[in-house]
Amino acid sequence: MRHQPEASHFINGAFVEDSEGEVIECIYPATGEVIARLHSATPTIIEQAISAAVEGQKVWARMTGTERGRVLRRAADIIRERNQALSELESYDTGKPLQETLVADATSGADALEYFGGLAAAINGEHIDLGGDFVYTRREPLGVCVGIGAWNYPTQIACWKGAPALACGNSIVFKPSETTPLCALEVAKILCEAGLPAGVYNVVQGYGNVGAALSTHANVDKVSLTGSVPTGQKVMAAAAAGIRHVTMELGGKSPLIVFEDANMDDAIGGAMLGNFYSSGQVCSNGTRVFVQRARMDEFLDKLIARTEAIKIGDPQDEATQMGPLVSSAQRDKVMDYIAVGNEEGAHMITGGKRLSLQGMENGFFVEPTVFSGVADNMRIAREEIFGPVMSVLTFDEEDEVVGRANDTEFGLSAGVFTSDLTRAHRVIAALQAGSCWINTYNLAPVEAPFGGYKRSGVGRENSRAAIEYYSQIKSVYVATGPVDSPY
Repeated sequence: MRHQPEASHFINGAFVEDSEGEVIECIYPATGEVIARLHSATPTIIEQAISAAVEGQKVWARMTGTERGRVLRRAADIIRERNQALSELESYDTGKPLQETLVADATSGADALEYFGGLAAAINGEHIDLGGDFVYTRREPLGVCVGIGAWNYPTQIACWKGAPALACGNSIVFKPSETTPLCALEVAKILCEAGLPAGVYNVVQGYGNVGAALSTHANVDKVSLTGSVPTGQKVMAAAAAGIRHVTMELGGKSPLIVFEDANMDDAIGGAMLGNFYSSGQVCSNGTRVFVQRARMDEFLDKLIARTEAIKIGDPQDEATQMGPLVSSAQRDKVMDYIAVGNEEGAHMITGGKRLSLQGMENGFFVEPTVFSGVADNMRIAREEIFGPVMSVLTFDEEDEVVGRANDTEFGLSAGVFTSDLTRAHRVIAALQAGSCWINTYNLAPVEAPFGGYKRSGVGRENSRAAIEYYSQIKSVYVATGPVDSPY
């Protein structure tokens, strides 16, 4: 196996194996080849990881914010130094092209570690003057946090969840998706190399039953999930039963609105980024593209030409712009939705085929696909596909498109392209979504909060806002005079 890790799990600062666990096959999506075999966590492994996290957290919490920040920043530096190797591993793990992983995956994880490393020393309480007596507050860690990752950005998500948790003095047990199990092990190893005490960042592999066991463990204080709405419902219900803190970053069916005064080349670029980047496997994607009627023909003509010029191929070739889907199951799901779009009467204007590339005949490739003539009630306009399938819809008036854009159970993201900035801000304010863009799409710097409205999630990742979700406030009243008691 060309990418076989030293062991399946990383616990208490070391690789750990338990071959009694169910086998997890890591498949390279470009070829269908098994590149590693790991084992799902057994109950023994789960207990070992939680116990290590409990003990490690005590050590970590006693360190100052400055000391914790120094470790996180050192880990960020190591990740950047090893970006090439980490990006190549990410490409094997996910099938995403190296052109993308070199700039969007390990580097964004390093950004998170650096940002929260810099913030760690400034996680403070406040002083409240009561005219003699006073109150001070302390912002304290929650304890043991569980992170459950998705398969589309395994390195980034391991850091997005780990960095704020660690900055606040928590420990973490991270479970990657069983589809992409390799990258989080490297993150854990690098953090320990950077000086993180043993037990503070642990990685356990597993299927849904492992996530459920972690989410319901009596010693877990917080669960953070990136995943689907159905999984989020289960994890949130389990967290509620245990009165645990929870953060959910779930799915979306986000609108991208193109007004007739928009720079059309920029709008098309934004729509393509919001549908075809990572082969469309991005939760915030703007998969409902609303184009004002007067510019529709121009938009479609240019979109078709640019879409058909996308270079699809070997993810390890830096010239490749788009790789395969992450698994055969995801490819089949996307192909089923393409069939549904055709059956519902949408007009497929480009793409739509499963690809078999020379030397990669068993890869999970699907052409970038565009449907026009899409109606709001079609399944391809209402359900999250999570693949390179764009639905283009026509609109006439601003109030109309805002109402249609908001007519969804989701509320993760939204975008607006227009040269009228007054309208841009007005429309964005009216859209029911948590992470929005004006005249661009899908940029997610660590300095900005990320998260959704409605069924797209609870809480926020990144920025100072994340500190609120990985810490708790203790209030301390200090009296400076005698106790005034009537007894």
